[in-house]
Amino acid sequence: MNPIQIALLGAGTVASGVVKVLERNREELRRRAGREIAVAAVAARNPDKARAALGGALPITSDFEGLATRPDIDIVVELIGGISPARELVLSAIAAGKHVVTANKALIALHGNEIFAAAQARGVMVAFEAAVAGGIPIIKAVREGLAGNCIEWIAGIINGTTNFILSEMRDKGLDFATALAQAQALGYAEADPTFDIEGIDAAHKAAILCAIAFGVPVQFDKAYVEGITALQSTDIRYAEKLGYRIKLLGITKRTEQGIELRVHPTLIPANRLIANVEGAMNAVVVQGDAVGPTLYYGKGAGSEPTASAVIADLVDVTRLHTADPEHRVPHLAFRPEAMHDIPILPMAQVVTAYYLRLRVADQAGVLADLTRILADAGISIDALMQREAGEGEGQTDVIMLTHDTTEARMDAAIARMQALPSVLAPIVRIRKEELR
Repeated sequence: MNPIQIALLGAGTVASGVVKVLERNREELRRRAGREIAVAAVAARNPDKARAALGGALPITSDFEGLATRPDIDIVVELIGGISPARELVLSAIAAGKHVVTANKALIALHGNEIFAAAQARGVMVAFEAAVAGGIPIIKAVREGLAGNCIEWIAGIINGTTNFILSEMRDKGLDFATALAQAQALGYAEADPTFDIEGIDAAHKAAILCAIAFGVPVQFDKAYVEGITALQSTDIRYAEKLGYRIKLLGITKRTEQGIELRVHPTLIPANRLIANVEGAMNAVVVQGDAVGPTLYYGKGAGSEPTASAVIADLVDVTRLHTADPEHRVPHLAFRPEAMHDIPILPMAQVVTAYYLRLRVADQAGVLADLTRILADAGISIDALMQREAGEGEGQTDVIMLTHDTTEARMDAAIARMQALPSVLAPIVRIRKEELR
């Protein structure tokens, strides 16, 4: 059987990994897929630079549109990143009857619904395993491996940059700015790290997982997103003393009221496996009604880990290349006509527990005032710790862990506590999840 012909759009780090792994594992992949997977050509903005990076044997062009629609191409692999021209090229490839493989989480999070509808109408596949958690096969696990379950919730460390920063802050006592600079020096963070440290990258991935888990459209615009830029090493230390670690989690959860979709720093019990994922690694916990909790761990980025996911998609598409489109695995796990429009809950309706740190005057009655406000709001305290004030200091930190309550109730309680003259600084609030 003739090789299946693929076109690589982009010649960066991931494309280089794809070329290397395809060549190194050529025979193994042929045995798995039933035919050889061959790179027909590569499109690059700078062909000379691409030749140096990929070797001189591959045809390289600067005509992205021409390559994406070329008649002899079977699968277009989009590795450009960003929204434009990636979106336009993917839609052109689909219109030309090409299958598409992409590692572009932003593209799927923002335009996945449009892209999947176009692919469904044209009878082609769009595969995107590499868009979430790099080399961890989490898309396939949720979409296919756990198909016998009703997924209850997913919680994941799905951004390696922020996990590296938080690990450095905890292990070495660094402040955020110093840990970020170290991440940049080691190549874990971009020169402009905004998408990572503000939680946007993790939210792109969480929105994709949400859609696959619950059979709803991709709805990145409805996600609550909070990054780690305001996180202080003081709170990491207090969390440790209370038996918790702080991670940036992407969380999506099915409730009776709707679906939660949120990204924010989160206290996790230190004895949970996911709490011990350090450095730039990723991990995702999926809770199914039949299987219980399952954990997926590995490298969330990098040339060959991401290439691993891209090539797994290439093998899947090659196997199903000539299959009846009606009998392929649906893009978002559920048949398009069976998708639900379950509402994504606003953050005010989300139920979770909280860590609060209050800098207060060291005087009688302060603690009673604070606990009374929480009691009035119907919020119960799970644990309480007070730092011993130094001689003549006149102020101290009060740390509280609460039981579950709605965000709206907590907002109202914090506003009342903040108004007390004995509360001397803005109250720090970090959400807490037990992940039972």
